[in-house]
Amino acid sequence: MSTVLDEIIAGVREDLAARERLVPAAEVARAAAARPAALDAWAALGGGAPAGDLRVIAEVKRRSPSKGALADIADPAALAAQYERGGASVISVLTEQRRFGGSIEDLDAVRAAVSIPVLRKDFTVEEYQITEARAHGADLVLLIVAALDDARLAGLLALTHELGMNALVETHTEEEVDRAAAAGARIVGVNVRNLKTLEIHRDVFGALAGRMPEGAVIVGESGVRGPDDVAHFARHGAGAVLVGEALVTDGDPRARIEEFKSAGAAAIAERLSAH
Repeated sequence: MSTVLDEIIAGVREDLAARERLVPAAEVARAAAARPAALDAWAALGGGAPAGDLRVIAEVKRRSPSKGALADIADPAALAAQYERGGASVISVLTEQRRFGGSIEDLDAVRAAVSIPVLRKDFTVEEYQITEARAHGADLVLLIVAALDDARLAGLLALTHELGMNALVETHTEEEVDRAAAAGARIVGVNVRNLKTLEIHRDVFGALAGRMPEGAVIVGESGVRGPDDVAHFARHGAGAVLVGEALVTDGDPRARIEEFKSAGAAAIAERLSAH
C-alpha cells in the first residue's frame, strides 16, 4: 500500500524529468559552479556553538497535504524578509508544486531578498535536484531518510557537501535516526508527523532525540502551533525548529518568530540547569 510520501515522490519524479528535458544536467552544473559560495547553514543553526539560543527555520508554505490551502503568498520575498527581521536563522522555501504549491521561482525570489541561508524544501531523490538547488542559490537541501536507501542517502549527502551546502536530514523513527548518523548527517530533523496517517505525535521527538549523533544540530519539525510546542522541542534537545503553517497563517510572523525564540531559549536554559 503506497503512502502519501510515495505518491508525492511519484509526482516529483515526473516533474523532475520534465525539468531535465528543458535544462540539461550539464547546464545546471555550470550554473551551480558560477554561484558564490553557499552560506554556512550549519553555523547559522548553532552547529559547534554552545547551547543557548533556539534557532528558527521559517518556511514559505502555501499548501500542505494535511491541511490543504494555508495562505495566498503573493510575494514570497516580502514574507521571507519579515522572517529575517524577526530573527529567523534560515528561510525554508517549498518548491514542490503539486501538493505544496511551491516553485523554483519562489526560491529565486527569496534568495534575492534575504542575506541568511535558504533551504530548498523538496523531496530530493536525484543528484540533479541538489545541483539545481545550488544553481538557484540554496545553501541547504532536505533529505528524507524514509525516501532513500542507504547508498542513495550517503551519495546525496556527499554531493551536498561537495557543493559546499548542508543537508537537513529528516527522520521519523529510531532506525532512520541510526541511518542518518551512519551516513554522516550533521543536521538531523525529527518530523513528528506520521507519514501514513499525517497525524502529529509530538512525543516522538523526545523518544528519538537521545539517539542523535554526537554534536548534531537537532531540528524539531511539524506540529509547532505556539510557544508551548517550541518549548517542548527545546526541552527535549532541539537546537532549532522548522515552522511553516503557524507563520504563514499569522498576521505578524515577525513577532511570532521572536516569541518562539524566547520560549525556546527559556526551555533550553531550563534543560541545561536540570543537568
